[in-house]
Amino acid sequence: MATLRMERILWSRGYRLVAGVDEVGRGPLAGPVVAAAVILPVGAELPGVTDSKRMTEAQREEAYERICATALTWGIGIVGPERIDQINIRNAAFEAMAQALRQALDRLPGRPETADFLLVDGNAPLPGYPGPQRPVVGGDRKVLSIAAASVLAKVTRDRMAQEWEAAYPGYGFARHKGYGTREHIEALMRLGPCPLHRRSFLSPVQTRLF
Repeated sequence: MATLRMERILWSRGYRLVAGVDEVGRGPLAGPVVAAAVILPVGAELPGVTDSKRMTEAQREEAYERICATALTWGIGIVGPERIDQINIRNAAFEAMAQALRQALDRLPGRPETADFLLVDGNAPLPGYPGPQRPVVGGDRKVLSIAAASVLAKVTRDRMAQEWEAAYPGYGFARHKGYGTREHIEALMRLGPCPLHRRSFLSPVQTRLF
């Protein structure tokens, strides 16, 4: 279960605006990559919040509301399929994280340029970020602010998938959220790609199946 251990260490050292960032949607064949940034107040309590992948849909939806109500600030970043194809998924994920953090900071009085400290899920720091930061492998399972960000990002992207279902019927987006399930591959073979599909991700699929 994610805890405030790392945030407490940073708070004790004088860092007050400790931001956690995470993203979802690196692996799908379709749709954007979505990131979230969350800054929690000192001593925040969010029981049950952990890595969004370990929570049920109902748990994530309930936690989403609590996170938004508890956080000092939060933000969402979205980078779409065309941009993913242009700059690759890794860079697109970083771009979404930067967007999310900027949105979160813009909601604070004075709109600070950086958080006091940034905690990034994964093994790489956020490129070009000018403030102090630390990547945390498995951060969405360990660090509460990162876990909270993972929930916001996951719920946001899953809600978007409901809209994709209506806009592009036949692909099953509401069920697989753009991931390469058998249902999705069969729909691609039958219907071909739609504007949501990442062309750079489809090449291996086309080579194998089309």
